[in-house]
Amino acid sequence: MEPSQHRTKRWLLPAGGGITLVILLAGCVGVPTAGEKRARLDRQAVERTYRPGGQRPTLPTLGTNSPLSEFLLFAVLNQPQVEAAYFDWAASVERITRERSLPDPRLTFQSDISDVVMSLMPGLMMDFPGPGKLKWAANVASAESQARYFAFESSVLQSAFALKKAYYQLHFLDAKVAVNNQTLDLVKDLERLARAQNEAGKVTLQDVLRAQIEQDRLATEITNLEDSRNPLLAQFKAALGLTPEQLAPPVPRQFESTPLDLTAERLFETALTRNPRVKAMEAEVQRAEASLRLAFKARVPDSAIGLEADAKASPVIYTPQIGITLPIWRDKIAAQIADAQAGRRAAEARLTAEQIMLAVDFAEKSFMFREASRNLSLLQNQLLPKANQALQIARSGYAAGTVDFINFIDAERTLLSFQLSEVEARVQRELALAELSLLILGVPPAGAPVLRQPVVSQNVPES
Repeated sequence: MEPSQHRTKRWLLPAGGGITLVILLAGCVGVPTAGEKRARLDRQAVERTYRPGGQRPTLPTLGTNSPLSEFLLFAVLNQPQVEAAYFDWAASVERITRERSLPDPRLTFQSDISDVVMSLMPGLMMDFPGPGKLKWAANVASAESQARYFAFESSVLQSAFALKKAYYQLHFLDAKVAVNNQTLDLVKDLERLARAQNEAGKVTLQDVLRAQIEQDRLATEITNLEDSRNPLLAQFKAALGLTPEQLAPPVPRQFESTPLDLTAERLFETALTRNPRVKAMEAEVQRAEASLRLAFKARVPDSAIGLEADAKASPVIYTPQIGITLPIWRDKIAAQIADAQAGRRAAEARLTAEQIMLAVDFAEKSFMFREASRNLSLLQNQLLPKANQALQIARSGYAAGTVDFINFIDAERTLLSFQLSEVEARVQRELALAELSLLILGVPPAGAPVLRQPVVSQNVPES
């Protein structure tokens, strides 16, 4: 008896149909989900600025007269950490396609062999996940992609802040050096005055020595400040994404403050709606919700459909095959659902924690700005004018012999202290403004390759 006679049911199809089916399947593409379409459009929008034509963008030519905005754009486009975050996001977009796609079909082979080959049955088997499983797997990947995007945006903002921080510190270092040089010139004049008083027999040589000690102290302080420029330049170079082998960048000559009006109403609400850290946590909540829906789909069986052809039979006989999984392990399914539920609660808690931390950061940086502004006003409008006046009175009194050297040098040190405090208040104010604008409010620099456009407002201008 022929082996084919043992089969209870046969489908007869035209010879070569299986080969045709394989060829057709080889050219198949899946149906993109709505989340995948949005993610690909978003990536294309960023790519036009960040990787036009798949190539690095043309970087601005930097010079000492270049505005700060060009340095910020250079840093964002050239920073390796931004590049790494971008390609992490790009990879996550591709994972959406992978997750929503059907499994690859399987070619099978079966043969009945006695003394000779009695049947030769190649076949094709296709697995079909249960209804909704691919959709929610794609939704999980889409939410992960959104989180990756906001990590990329955070990297852009952090790069801009690192550049601004080094930029402000370099400018205020110059201010400190200038203040100390002015004070050194003042002390040199003081020494000449002390020598004249000593030669006239009005004071002892001790006043001259004290003036020389003060000069030596200031000269050493200036040397230390000038030496501290090297690590700051290294930070500035690193913020621009330049390697150690590349030439040191120029430092902008013109100082530019961060424009931001902290008196604007609902400024914190703006931070909650655009801060990339919060947005990333919101995407994590969406991912956890999609993971939970996917876990519930574990109860739904998967199926498989296949077709075998007996090439030894004449005519060729085709045998269909159908399989279905049996989700019988209820404890495993319950564990999957419980796992996803716990993940969702954890994501929601992390979002709440991030919102709380954002509120704390906003309050702290706003206080630092107000404190620095008050100190700056006090120093510029009251303390520095009075300290200058006190120094002039002490100088006249010392020349007239009515003020001793200790009071004279104390007046000089008080003025120097106030001048340095004024510089410190300015740098604290600028750093607080930069951090509020970039890291808390999430306002990107002009031209930065991010999706969300900056809010066009007098209250929240671009960085």
